Order: sequence, then structure tokens, then C-alpha cells
Amino acid sequence: MNLQPPTFNVQRPRRGELGFHWMFRIECWRLKVFLIGFLFNLPVAAAPGVVDTTGSPFAKVQTVGLDEVRWTRGFWADRFELCRTQMVPGMARLMEGTNYSQFYYNFEILAGHVEGKPHGASFNDGDFYKFLEGATATLAVTNDARLNEKLDEVIGVIGQGQQTNGYLDTWVQLHQRETNSNIVPFRDRSRWEVYNLGQLLTAATVHYRVTGKTNFLQIARKAADCLDEVFKIPTAELALQNVCPSHYMGIVELYRATGEPRYLALAKRIFAMRDLVKDGGSDNQDRIPFAKQDEAEGHAVRANYLYAGAADLFLETGDTNLWRPLAEIWTNVVSKKMYITGGCGALYDGASPDGASYQSGITKVHQSYGRNFQLPNTTAHNETCANIGNALWNWRMFLATDDAKFMDVVELELYNSVLSGVALDGTNFFYTNPLRVTDPMPLDLRWSRTRMPFVSSFCCPPNLVRTIAESADYAYGKSAGTIWVNLYGGSSLATELSGEKIKLSQETDYPWHGRVRIKIEACGKKEFALKLRIPAWVNGASVRLNNQPKLAGAETGAPKYFEIRRLWSPGDFVDLDLPMPARLMEANPLIEEDLNQVAVQRGPVVYCLESPDLPAGVKISDVRIPPDLKLTPRFDRRLLDGIVVLEGKAVSRPEEKWTGKLYRDFQPAEFKPVSVKFIPYSVWQNRGPSEMSVWLPLASQ
Repeated sequence: MNLQPPTFNVQRPRRGELGFHWMFRIECWRLKVFLIGFLFNLPVAAAPGVVDTTGSPFAKVQTVGLDEVRWTRGFWADRFELCRTQMVPGMARLMEGTNYSQFYYNFEILAGHVEGKPHGASFNDGDFYKFLEGATATLAVTNDARLNEKLDEVIGVIGQGQQTNGYLDTWVQLHQRETNSNIVPFRDRSRWEVYNLGQLLTAATVHYRVTGKTNFLQIARKAADCLDEVFKIPTAELALQNVCPSHYMGIVELYRATGEPRYLALAKRIFAMRDLVKDGGSDNQDRIPFAKQDEAEGHAVRANYLYAGAADLFLETGDTNLWRPLAEIWTNVVSKKMYITGGCGALYDGASPDGASYQSGITKVHQSYGRNFQLPNTTAHNETCANIGNALWNWRMFLATDDAKFMDVVELELYNSVLSGVALDGTNFFYTNPLRVTDPMPLDLRWSRTRMPFVSSFCCPPNLVRTIAESADYAYGKSAGTIWVNLYGGSSLATELSGEKIKLSQETDYPWHGRVRIKIEACGKKEFALKLRIPAWVNGASVRLNNQPKLAGAETGAPKYFEIRRLWSPGDFVDLDLPMPARLMEANPLIEEDLNQVAVQRGPVVYCLESPDLPAGVKISDVRIPPDLKLTPRFDRRLLDGIVVLEGKAVSRPEEKWTGKLYRDFQPAEFKPVSVKFIPYSVWQNRGPSEMSVWLPLASQ
């Protein structure tokens, strides 16, 4: 499917679709406000959201502010509270210490506060910045004075290590000092300097928006000025630094926060520089120029960060040379390379383009997108960061198009392959997210199937912190005279629309129940619209206004937004009913691993079968699913912090031992009834080591 770039009516004078004259006035105003705060370090009017599209000329939807929306009760409120009370303090202790590695301690050494030697991965700085971003995001809700003070202390230490030219990287600077060597910045892409600085820019921008302070933003501006100087004259050698490109998002967000046009020019220049790479490879998506790419290849985290950054650039420039590959790559991912859980990056190791007739073009890849339909379950890599990156990318695609199908992917990621990355205790984490685990495993894999407090590549845990801390920001959006309701969960929104204050609330037990009530708490005297997302998985949605008869047009199963435009009054309410029966899902037959198997999904939640829920003596591999399986949902508040389980009757087919055999004569076996209980995939492996599978074979066809 060839998706066309979104169209814009530039004649209408509204934010997001403004002519040059109005865009110029907005940027001048933003720059003036910033300069006042910068000179006097005063709190300023912070721009909304983690991503800020309020002034982006090619955005169809504007983001809302982190301080304008919050989860109030239910599923996501519980996850935010877990993040605030367990994930943030637990990770702060880990990153402040030296038990596993060194994060903040390296900054303290660099600033001269402590003595010590550099230790840890070269990308530790970037992962520490991600943690700071997540901790900062919680401030928008809690206004925690102690956390605010601690962040200022940490930011002060970071700034003390920054060089006068803006360069900042503890691994490089400390190794230069330790060995008195001639390590030259920006010469070895494996040092991750640009990745680290990209995460710094994003974290500092979020800090500025949440607190109104410019202390972190000043560090970010100096770092961006350093990048601007280093990459002033692009070369093929410098182009190699575009690895795991968090910096595209970071530079664009800094531009949005400051209004400094040099930063947008830098983002465009450094992105275009990718085309200078000679003898590139799929692993870093530089085998061919971006404009010629039409499918996802290579390292899935690097790919999804690249696509999210390209979408950010499109939101500011409207460059169709960015949109065309983005649209084609997106179609390739969702129709041929994405797991049912939203997981991305099927392969531990491989080659790309796999099996190509021109062998000279094949390159080694790792943690990577594979071939079309190559989606193994037991050996699925699905790095948590890649899954988060897919959400970041799809969020920006939605902002550019207002198309519900992109928010469907964001929701799928958040409920399944993102949340599976963290245990219910908030302190243990998965690096990879397989869809099947057996005992014994068919081979020894390098990443644990048990969540751990620390893994050597510690990028995913702080990424989870910031994603959960910022999750409410995905729930709503705005455009001219419209509030977009993107995600459902107990929440409140207090914002301004068309110059009037709007406050609304959601009451719901989603995703365990499909009934949602949206209540207008306060509003002005101008007409506006509510747009309610109807996910693709829904069949027979219904909408009522103030207990009146159902409104027509919400029933279809295609992803869309259902609009109610009217003159609202405080106390008005809308009831949205999204039926969510348990459904048996089958895969495209070209996915060989899933042939004659089914998975279970209810609403946005993908389920799995885990061994603790099977009778004694029954293994996951014994279970067969009848095509007419009836599953009954039941909320179990005592199981796994409260979940809806799906219960039914399947059959088991005990297998004889296969030891030493690869093939044998077919041996019919008698099916025996067995009770099964499915749990959400995101909470598996919270009861100790276990077997688990998302896909299960059918008992018959």
C-alpha cells in the first residue's frame, strides 16, 4: 500500500496550518519569551508536551502539556504510581551507585566531586539522561519539591563537566584524562557521543517545559552549538556518527522550545548527511539513501529512532522526500514485520538484505528487523527500546496525519510489548521480549528469560521510566476547535481551546472493560468537537450523549475518530461503549512459525498461556486450542496486581520424548480436556521462571 503524504489547507489561519507571516510572528514571540527566561533564569510559559507541535506548520494535531493531563484512577494511574514510587527511586539508587556500572558517578568524577576511574558502557550518559527525563516528567503531576531540588543538584554537576565549546561525554573525557591519550571526539561511532547528546537535548527540553527553568536548557544549547560547529561541513566520515539517531528528535525538540532556526537547519543538515556514507549497511539504515528506502531493515532501535526523527522533521518542513519513505516503511512494518504484540526486531543476528542476489550488498545485522514475515517466537528479540521507538514513531505519524491507525499501534505497543519490559515490582526488567518460552529451551540465548534488575545494555529500563511517566501525554491532542481523545483510561484534561478553558474527565475500567464516560467539567461558550478514537479491533462501537439514543456512525470496525461537535455545557457527558469479546487471532500463512496456530486478544490486550496456570503434568507444548474455544473474562483482583483473565476449556495432547530425534512417524494421540486460563502478555514471568506462549496450535482444522 502506497500512503500519500498528508495534505494541508494553508489558507486557513489556524495553528498547525499557518502561512509564513504568522509562523514568523509565532517564532519571534517564542524566541522573545525564551530570551527573557534565559537572561534572568525566570520561570517562563512552558511549551506543551514532550513533543511540542503547537507551532509545527505541518502538524494536523497539536500536543497537550504534561501539566494539563494526568491519569486519575485505574490501569494507567496504577502504572504511573508504580513508576513514581518504585521505578524512579529504584533507578536513582542504581544509577547513583557503582554496583553494576557507573552513570551519575562518572559525571561526579568528571566534575571533580569524587575520585575514581571511568567505568561503564559508552552509552551510559544517554541512558542517564533518559532517566532524568522520566523523573522530570513525574514532576508535572507531583510537584515534588525534593525531587525538583535533587534534579537541580544533578544538573549542576552535569554542567560542571561540560567543556567550554559545549562538548560533553563522560566516557571520552574521562578516558582522555585517565590515559592522557589522544582520543578525538566524534571519530568512533561506537562511542555513542551523538546518541548521548541527543538524549541530553530531549531531557533538557522536557525539564524546561515542566519546570520553566533554563539551567538544563543552557547545557543543551551549548551541546547543540557544539554539534552545529562539528557538523558544519558534512563529510562521509562524520556521517558515520548518525548511529542510533536519538539526536534528530532531540535537535528538533530543542528548536521547538527555543525558536532558534539554526537548530532546525542543523537537524536538516545532519539528516541529509546520511547520504554521504560510503559502503554503508542495513544495520545502521545507511546502505542506501533514506529517500530510496521502502522497508524496515537493520537494528530495530536505530531504525525506529530514525523514523521518529524523520517524522519530526516532516512536521516542521513538510518535505515529501521524508514522508514517502516513512509511509512505505510503515506499511512494510505493520503488514509484514511486526509481532501481534507490537514487538519489533525479530532477529538476534542475521544478514540484510537476506538472500539478495547481489552478495556484495549483504551486511551483518543484529537486534534487527528480519525478512518479510520472518517472525520467530522462541528466538524473538523484540528489544524493549525498539518497541518504545515504534510508539515514538507512530505518535509522530499521527500528529502529522490525524489518522487513527497510527494511534492503534501506539496503544498496542503500550499495553503489550512496552509494559512487558518491566516487572510488577518496578525494579526488574526485560531486554528482549519473546513470544514463547519452553523448558528446556532449544538453544542457549544471550539474554535472560527472567527479568533482571540490571543488564549490561541498560538502555531499556530508563526508557521505560520516561515512557510510563509521560504516558498521559499520548491520551489527548488538540486542533482548531477540537479535542482528540486518543487513549482511554481514568484521566483528566485541563487545557485551553480557542481562547477558552476546557476541563474534562474520563471514567472507565479500560482496558478490562470497554465502557468509557467522558464528562465536561468546565467549558466556555464556543462550540467545539470531541473526537473519540474507535480502534480497528472494535466491532459494534456505540456512542451516547447525555443518555440520549445512540449516535449513528460509530459502528464500523475500521480505525477512525468519531466526532461530536456542539455547544457544550458543564455536566454534559458522552458514553462510549467498545465491545471487547475475547477473539482468536490467526497469522498470515507466510509467517511459517504461526501456521495452524492461534493467539488470543481482548480489546487492545494480547494474552498468553503461562505454565503456572496449567494443571500439574501439562506442558505448554501439550495444549491444543479448539477452533470453537469459548473464553470467559473474569477480573481477579488477587492475581498479578489485578487483571482480567480469560478462562475456558482446551485439550491436551501429551507428547512422547523427542530426545535425539529430528523426525519420526506420525503418532496419533488422544486429546484430553484441560482447563486453561490466559493472562495478559505484559504480566507473564512475574511468578518466577515459567513456560509461556502467545501462539498455540489448533486442535483441528
